[in-house]
Amino acid sequence: MSTSGMVAPERILVIKLRYLGDVLLSTPVIASLRAVFPKAVLSMLVNPGTETMIATNPYLDEVLIAERAGSPLRQLKFAAALRRRRFDLVLDLTDGDRAAILSRLTGAATRVGFNREGRWRGRLYTHLVPVQEQPIPMIRQHLMALEVLGIPVAPSLPILKIRASDEAAAGAALGAVDILSGERFVAVHPGARWWFKSWPAARLAGLIDYIQGKLGIKVVLLGSVADQETAEAILSRVETGCRSLVGRLTLLELAGLLRQAALLVGNDNGPMHIAAAMGTPVVGLFGPADPRIWGPAGQGHATLYKGVDCRPCFPGGCQRGEQNCMRLIELDEVIPVVERMLGTPPERTEIL
Repeated sequence: MSTSGMVAPERILVIKLRYLGDVLLSTPVIASLRAVFPKAVLSMLVNPGTETMIATNPYLDEVLIAERAGSPLRQLKFAAALRRRRFDLVLDLTDGDRAAILSRLTGAATRVGFNREGRWRGRLYTHLVPVQEQPIPMIRQHLMALEVLGIPVAPSLPILKIRASDEAAAGAALGAVDILSGERFVAVHPGARWWFKSWPAARLAGLIDYIQGKLGIKVVLLGSVADQETAEAILSRVETGCRSLVGRLTLLELAGLLRQAALLVGNDNGPMHIAAAMGTPVVGLFGPADPRIWGPAGQGHATLYKGVDCRPCFPGGCQRGEQNCMRLIELDEVIPVVERMLGTPPERTEIL
């Protein structure tokens, strides 16, 4: 690592113990590391259930899944197994206490991490990424962990590789709901980790009816099994016969489907980032999170965001009830954005 006077690492670990979208937004770091250290063994540690985002990543040698449950003894055995891998360099992109402890327990000589809250965990790293006050896209923040060590970065979009079988399964699922190969359609994903990040079901139903009834474009409703109740609330209000594939696709099949969509409309969630990685335009509906940081990566997307004064949210969730930030986004605001995106895509990401 000539730029910082360090010997090129032979074994590198990247840690991201967060959610699907977070893991996907960290993949440009993997690409930069591989470009600079082509011979290094490159591993990544993620939470259970998020490994699909990197399982097919061409730059990784190894995907490790964090031990989340079980006894303290199992946790210690997991930490010991990490240490036996003898990592030279650890990049912890998580910004959390548990990941910081695991970073330290690896015994790596060089450990880089974030400590935005100024907590004790900062002492567990050899290098800290400087805290930045202005809104910086999360991909850019991740790459700053490399720059702290003088490692050159190659800015890129999130990397998500899908297989021909995933694309074929997505095509078959579309065919099953009467969408032919090459036919233009809009994907709608109502899922969100917390209720206060969700746009109301009645407004999503109204948007679906507008797209199908007024614009004449078919809509496919997407989501995981966990989104079934939300999907039913939407479908019960739709008057134009929306097609649903909720709970019927794997994550990589979802990616294959989104690659074929003309547009995705959805909340701030992992599938939004998957669509962007697939090169599909996104209309993102944002509430608690700032789209300048968490918005879809790349060009040609649009986000709607109110930026209310109670951000970050109150402890325990939202206290605004019917006046929460997602309900402040009106259907009449979303429709013209969707119309414009389905016409000539904008040249740059918009924040409205």
